[in-house]
Amino acid sequence: MNPSTELPADLRLILAHKQKTSARVRFLRFAHGMTAFAPLPTLSAVLDPVPPARVETHPVHVLRQAEVRLGLQAGDLAYEAEFSAAVDTPDGPLRVRLATFTGIDPPFEAAEALGGRFIAITEARGATPVELELLRQAYSVLLG
Repeated sequence: MNPSTELPADLRLILAHKQKTSARVRFLRFAHGMTAFAPLPTLSAVLDPVPPARVETHPVHVLRQAEVRLGLQAGDLAYEAEFSAAVDTPDGPLRVRLATFTGIDPPFEAAEALGGRFIAITEARGATPVELELLRQAYSVLLG
């Protein structure tokens, strides 16, 4: 894998699509779980409150890396600045950010190419408690 398409090791993304006309929200679920592009480590726990970051990769760079990884065009993802979460792991904290697909419909083919699929939050059974909490927070932000 080209290093330019890798997200920073201490960052995960939740990827979602919100239908503009109906407000239907779907999350991209990968074979490994709900975070792009690697699973959350075992024994992870959501941190509350979120500790301030010292240094973070610029969101535009992160979005572009994700778009390339998904085979999408520049601008196909948007950063949701209102969402900010952190997860404590045995290897240290991870940042979790939320990005939404900007198209009218979710990019089903791009998801399938990576072994993923779009699900409603009610279909997240089997996700870890940490992932469920992150989805709950993301859903709250998306629906305002």
